Amino acid sequence: MTSPDRLPDLTPYIEQGRRDLAALVALESVSAQGRMLPETADEVTRLLEAEGFTVRRFPGQVAPVLLAEAGEGPRTLLIYNHYDVQPETPSELWNTPPFVLTEADGRLYGRGASDDKGEFAARLAAVRALRSMHGGTLPLTIKWLIEGEEEVGSPSLAGFVEAHAADLMADGCWWEFGSVSDEGRPVVSLGLKGIICLELRCKVADSDLHSSLGAVIDNPLYRLSRAIASMRDDSGRVTIPGFYDAVRSPSEADLQALESLPDARPPLQHNYGVRGFLGNADAREVSRRSNFEPALNVNGLHGGYGDAGSKTVLPASGFAKIDFRLVPDQDPAEVVRLLRAHLNAQGLSDIEIVELESHEHAARSDVAHPFVQTALRAARESYGQEPVVHPSAGGSGPMHPFVEHLGVACVAMGIGNVGGRVHAPNENIRTEDFASGVKFGVVFMDALSRA
Repeated sequence: MTSPDRLPDLTPYIEQGRRDLAALVALESVSAQGRMLPETADEVTRLLEAEGFTVRRFPGQVAPVLLAEAGEGPRTLLIYNHYDVQPETPSELWNTPPFVLTEADGRLYGRGASDDKGEFAARLAAVRALRSMHGGTLPLTIKWLIEGEEEVGSPSLAGFVEAHAADLMADGCWWEFGSVSDEGRPVVSLGLKGIICLELRCKVADSDLHSSLGAVIDNPLYRLSRAIASMRDDSGRVTIPGFYDAVRSPSEADLQALESLPDARPPLQHNYGVRGFLGNADAREVSRRSNFEPALNVNGLHGGYGDAGSKTVLPASGFAKIDFRLVPDQDPAEVVRLLRAHLNAQGLSDIEIVELESHEHAARSDVAHPFVQTALRAARESYGQEPVVHPSAGGSGPMHPFVEHLGVACVAMGIGNVGGRVHAPNENIRTEDFASGVKFGVVFMDALSRA
């Protein structure tokens, strides 16, 4: 393991990385709206080619997929990132222009500053520094897969990984995100939950009606509310029959990992003003559910009148957007089937279920895998603190194809923070975390080349 004290001065590489990030943030690569995706793929390609990568470009359903390769050596690292971002709306809630990287109070603000352009820029800066350490060559092979569809469910990625499995084989995969705690501890995730996004639709008439007819005609918002209420209890446990049948139980090592996790509640309360937790969950229960339990979320309930004052109307239709976060061995298609059967049994067969975007299966890597252990040692040495290790992140992403088709272990370690406002106005990273991320990248890749 390379001692962090023996690294070269990383300042010029960090500064170049910040310039790269500013150029990337300026490109409004919103995949949900198809904005500036080819242009951003061009810029990512330019940056990679300037560092000696050979870049191949493939068409995706929404945006180009890039596969880059450079270096040589006995070890191969696969890196996964994405260049698309979430919409910036509501724009009026930003304190700085969303597509201008802006420094304020020790943070860098801008859409994509954290998710995921900041991660890419920090890793590219680490590659530059590593190459300098080794006389202009890379001591390992780096394969870099970068897509532009992650924020819309990565519809092209699973097929791409399966079709290009031979080109993507590696000793392990460095995943696209990660974070640092308020105390400066690196937060590492070894898995991701699956997800399926749905819309429930209900229609009772061809036109809105006078509310006096509520005495004889059912209300679509009531029916949707009844459906939602029937799917979950007050503690957050899903009440759809059969929903938990396929859930994989955590291993003994997974459960042991919970014991070292810090209490996640105070940072959420401090940064987001969270008022409480389902079922008055204690610290360990919050960690257990976040890592190992599936969940149902209501993203929005829409219909009828919502402006100022009153309008006595019975809406003709309404809809609710929901998502399920899934754990290993749960099949999204089976979850939809179970939901349909449940709604039918509740007398709600008229509610239509519409699948949105693409779904994703869950994935989880073994904490004992040599690649994982190398990453944890690098995190420990880079940050000078014991890493916080989550067997699974609470969020979702397209990790399953990498585990399924490539058989690689995946490690998510990056530069985010609990107050980073990812997907929200004022998305940010801490400047110190960007610098630390570059340092970690150098130590990690150098250690992997020697493993």
